[in-house]
Amino acid sequence: MTFLDLSFWQRHQQLLGIIAVAIGAGAWAMEFVGTVYICPYCRVQRTVILLLGVAMILPFTHHWIMRYLASVVGFLGAVVAVNQNFMGWVKISKGTFAFNEALYIDPFLLSSGSLFIIIGQLWLILGKDQPSEG
Repeated sequence: MTFLDLSFWQRHQQLLGIIAVAIGAGAWAMEFVGTVYICPYCRVQRTVILLLGVAMILPFTHHWIMRYLASVVGFLGAVVAVNQNFMGWVKISKGTFAFNEALYIDPFLLSSGSLFIIIGQLWLILGKDQPSEG
């Protein structure tokens, strides 16, 4: 079994959930200490990543109610990430796009990363129950 198999990621879902909580909490901490600028899009995305991370840790992650709530929250985060990312594409079309000097806070790149994380979290939460070994 390799990291390219979905079952690998399903087996490590709780660890990935802990990492997602750390990412969400770390991003909030960076805002509170003034390392990153205040951005309503970013706030939604980091909160969704954190909440889906908590859902990934819970023992009842695959209950239908949890899947429904994760779908709603995840869809909100994905829509916000796509909207923020699309604003970058509009600037590209107008010829006014430029990456932020500090790439680690570039909204185009961060919204892309958030979208990948949120969709990945939803795949794990909404996917089939973890296959049993044996």
